[in-house]
Amino acid sequence: MSAKKKANSQVPVKRTGDQVTPANLLQDLRGIIVSARHSVALTVNAALTTLYWQMGKRIREDILREKRAEYGQEVLQALAAKLTIEFGRGYSEKNLRHMVRFAEVFPEEKIVSALRRQLGWTHFKTIIYIDDPLKRDFYAEMCRIERWSTRTLEHKIGHLLYERTALAKKPEKVIEQEIKSLREEDKMTPDLVFRDPYLLDFLGLKDTYAEKDVEAAILREIEAFILELGVGFAFLERQKRITVDGDDYYLDLLFYHRSLRRLVAIELKLGDFKPSYKGQMELYLRWLDKYERRPGEESPVGLILCAGKKEETVRLLDMEGSGIRVASYWTDALPQKELEQKLHDAVRLARMRLSGGKES
Repeated sequence: MSAKKKANSQVPVKRTGDQVTPANLLQDLRGIIVSARHSVALTVNAALTTLYWQMGKRIREDILREKRAEYGQEVLQALAAKLTIEFGRGYSEKNLRHMVRFAEVFPEEKIVSALRRQLGWTHFKTIIYIDDPLKRDFYAEMCRIERWSTRTLEHKIGHLLYERTALAKKPEKVIEQEIKSLREEDKMTPDLVFRDPYLLDFLGLKDTYAEKDVEAAILREIEAFILELGVGFAFLERQKRITVDGDDYYLDLLFYHRSLRRLVAIELKLGDFKPSYKGQMELYLRWLDKYERRPGEESPVGLILCAGKKEETVRLLDMEGSGIRVASYWTDALPQKELEQKLHDAVRLARMRLSGGKES
């Protein structure tokens, strides 16, 4: 009798109404364990990050007080030898150098405290060796907001995301203010979201292609395209029909951006940007604003992707004043050095124009 009862107790019984059964109880307990493990992992990560920052700060203060490079080298070697024996390989000389660098580029503990819940030590080790402080803060805050993995962070840096944002082409004080708003208010703006150029080498287009080929390739590689657009984009529709006075027009791609809380209309164009594209996009945006915009949403914005564009033409048309962004797309993968040079030149020239011809 007892053996039979034991066998029956191991058979999962489905939930009937609010009745608790071994099967659903086990499932609930699994959920509790997984949630607790995740919470513990976050707590441990935050504690380790704080520990490494405090160690780096303490070592740095001691080394700076002596102001002798050879003294610093000796201190790190001696500390690493003793700490490694006592606490393990995590305190090697190389890691101690990471900690010192960490405290050097993030001198304010409150900033580290705000980042440590989303960024692990591997994230910080990637970010701390970015020399430009504005670029470093951009990647740290975007990584926090969009919850990038370390691999995604490395991909974004390698593909020069910062240099391709509209923000990077603004004066330094504007960049500082936007990053401050991002840090304090989690406020995303179009200058943070949109970039130029967009790297579409993953589409695999041949030397000659039509607009429909670009659209078809994007739809085929929609996951990679959204990754290039950035976090927050949701694909809604292709060839969106817009009817005005009995005439039908077709918008290439329609997206929604969660953080911006607005529709994003995307038009794909071959060749260089033409002034006539502005009127076409303005019509689409006004129609979307009137017929598709929902309560609580911001006004729709447009993105015109062209193979190329002439900067003065775009500036004279005041495209951003109309809620329209114009960006180039590159379908060929450039060598890293050439890509860096092109984008650094573009950032420098844009800042010069905004500052009246002076380097900012």
